[in-house]
Amino acid sequence: MGKREEDCFPTQLIDGNGEFNVEGLDTFVKKTKLSDCGLSYAVVAIMGPQSSGKSTLLNHLFKTSFKEMDAFAGRSQTTKGIWMAKCVGIEPFTLVMDLEGTDGRERGEDDTTFEKQSALFALAVADIVLINMWCHDIGREQAANKPLLKTVFQVMLRLFSPRKTTLLFVIRDKTKTPMELLEPVLREDIQKIWDLVRKPESHKNTPLSEFFNVEVVALSSYEDKEKVFKQEVAELRQRFFHSISPGGLAGDRRGVVPASGFSFSSQEIWKVIKENRDLDLPAHKVMVATVRCEEIANEKLHHLATDESWLELQKAAEDGLVPGFGRKLSSILEKYFSEYDAEAIYFDEGVRKEKRLLLKSKALDFVYSAYATMLGHLRSNALESFKIRLEQSLNQGKGFANAVRDSQQACLLVFDKGCEDAGVKQATWDASKVREKLCRDIDSHASSAQTARLSEITANYEKRLTQALSEPVASLLEAGGKETWPSIRTLLKRETEAAVTDFLDTVTGFELDQATTDAMVQNLKDYSRNLVEKKAREEAAKILIRMKDRFSTVFSHDKDSMPRVWTGKEDIRAITKDARAEALGLLSVMAAIRLDDRPDKIKSTLFSSLVDGTVSDTSSHNRSLGASTDPLASSSWEKVPPKDVLLTPVQCKSLWRQFKSETEYTVTQAISAQEAHKRNNNWLPPAWAIVLMIVLGFNELMMLLKNPLYLLGLFVAFLVCKALWVQLDIPREFQHGALAGVLSVTSKFLPTIMNLLRKLAEEAQGKTTQGVPEYSASQSYRHQSPSHSVSNTVCESVSSNISSLADDDAEYSSPALVQRRNTSNVRETEITEM
Repeated sequence: MGKREEDCFPTQLIDGNGEFNVEGLDTFVKKTKLSDCGLSYAVVAIMGPQSSGKSTLLNHLFKTSFKEMDAFAGRSQTTKGIWMAKCVGIEPFTLVMDLEGTDGRERGEDDTTFEKQSALFALAVADIVLINMWCHDIGREQAANKPLLKTVFQVMLRLFSPRKTTLLFVIRDKTKTPMELLEPVLREDIQKIWDLVRKPESHKNTPLSEFFNVEVVALSSYEDKEKVFKQEVAELRQRFFHSISPGGLAGDRRGVVPASGFSFSSQEIWKVIKENRDLDLPAHKVMVATVRCEEIANEKLHHLATDESWLELQKAAEDGLVPGFGRKLSSILEKYFSEYDAEAIYFDEGVRKEKRLLLKSKALDFVYSAYATMLGHLRSNALESFKIRLEQSLNQGKGFANAVRDSQQACLLVFDKGCEDAGVKQATWDASKVREKLCRDIDSHASSAQTARLSEITANYEKRLTQALSEPVASLLEAGGKETWPSIRTLLKRETEAAVTDFLDTVTGFELDQATTDAMVQNLKDYSRNLVEKKAREEAAKILIRMKDRFSTVFSHDKDSMPRVWTGKEDIRAITKDARAEALGLLSVMAAIRLDDRPDKIKSTLFSSLVDGTVSDTSSHNRSLGASTDPLASSSWEKVPPKDVLLTPVQCKSLWRQFKSETEYTVTQAISAQEAHKRNNNWLPPAWAIVLMIVLGFNELMMLLKNPLYLLGLFVAFLVCKALWVQLDIPREFQHGALAGVLSVTSKFLPTIMNLLRKLAEEAQGKTTQGVPEYSASQSYRHQSPSHSVSNTVCESVSSNISSLADDDAEYSSPALVQRRNTSNVRETEITEM
């Protein structure tokens, strides 16, 4: 037996006093490696009368080493409590439990609590339960364990989730009576027990086969036919191989606990069984009066108020949603109602029913607050679920109205199921008011969500219109041409229609009524129009700057957009007229908003009044007549609504006067530059001066021709003048005007003469000196600096005159002022040289 004990590890799971051996079970699991089996394991238990050979059968059937009864020592209790061991040589892993025998004299006739608890434990844990019974006891009430099975069936259905258990009835010491006659009797007894068991409403009509597989096997006597017994046991052993596979003894089992949780599961099951008072039902034989029934009812109500299950359920309900709340609460209530019925069953029927109704009413009133709290959780959870579902549906692109309907329907369905789950079967509470409140909350959230979504969609399309219209409209208004407003109208119509079309497609899913849709579309159209009008008013506020820019562009650039150089050939009057006409055209464009394509006379009025001189002539005429016929002396335009007026006629007239006054300086600069250019290009004396010199110098000329020495001196003077002409670069000096040229030549004349004399002296001596040229060069450079300064000053003056034509704010310098500055610069240079 030593080797067998090492293989099967027999361990006492529960002792005779009902104490669970936690440490022993953990050691067993560790040694047998049960936790590594997952779901691939089976549990077998055996129950039956004391000294009926249960341990002997298990040792032969599963190669275990349970303690067997010594027949020579007398018949007595051998197995105390519940023992377990590993079946040797059987796949998959099979665990067998040997239960203490029933009907033992050691516990007495009345102490059957442990027997019932151990039997219930076996049914709750084992996949296969062997019920060991003598063949000659079939048909007997006690020997066949009928009362025990009846109690176990009833309590098991109430305590545990239904599981499929195989009941294998092992008939010991079979007789000559054929099994074909014994088995139907046994099955009939089992069915009767099942039918008499009070079952929950959900399993009222459930057949026995739904929870149990009943198998019957008969074995010969171990003492009389040991060889046959062992052979039959060996055949029976084969049925336990792969017992959990389909078609096996436990092939259709349900609710299997993983092997790693077997230890904890067994402990909890035994704990529940030990604490269950229903397994030890008291026998009440005394009839009491009405007062006693009321006392019982009050006692049950008090127990309900202090019941741990109820307190836990109440706390859980306050913290949040409790799955199966109604079932749990109904179970708690039914427990005390059943206890009342059980304790008051022998009392007068009329009194018993009356007090029961009173107990029920008080109990339901007591627990209603928890039910109301559950409904509150259901409502808040359903509303939150609606919000989440709606958001998810909208993010997936679902239409708003469909998303609201589907989300509401789903949430109400969940709410209704939750109310059904929270409902107490003993009560007729109505959750319709809470449901109505939930519907109102859902409608309110849907309405606010719709408003927010529509506002977001409208804002997006307004942003789109702003991007599509703002810059293009500003660009068109800045250009200010003949086709400005037609182009703006075309742009506005195109972008607005595109936005409205897309907007209608977007809001289709909201299923709005026609009036609401039309109002939103009109708001979108009004927004686009107001956007254009706002941009037009912004540009109108900058019209004077735009007019001056337009005038400067046209006046200062030719038709090829190249900057003008005022050479004297340009017709400044015509150019000025064209530039002002362009500026006035821009003013006429910006005078009013023309989004309705209505004809007006703004342009013709402005041109006839401001360009053609009607205003000035009329004004002078009016001063004599004392009456006003000026078309611009008005605050509105003909055929233009006041709301579309950007610049009134009076404002246009005022702007034009300001424009002309601010651009006259540019015209004056151009004229001055043109005149300066003409003077700078004519450095010779006038023709009349040349003729006068010839007439007055005729005698001197004749004298030179008669005297050769004068001619020689004249030739030498010519050579000297020629040298001075080349050295002083007379043409270049006189490019910037006669006065500037004379001043420059005068300042360089003496240094140049000294330079020429020095060079002649050096050539005559036949040598060159390095230091002297360097000095001369430096002196020459120093003396030439004023000339370059004067030249640069004149160039800068001309450039400033030209550039001032493009910028009417530039400073203007007249030719006379330039000459004065040049004279001052020359004087400063002379003072420095001195």
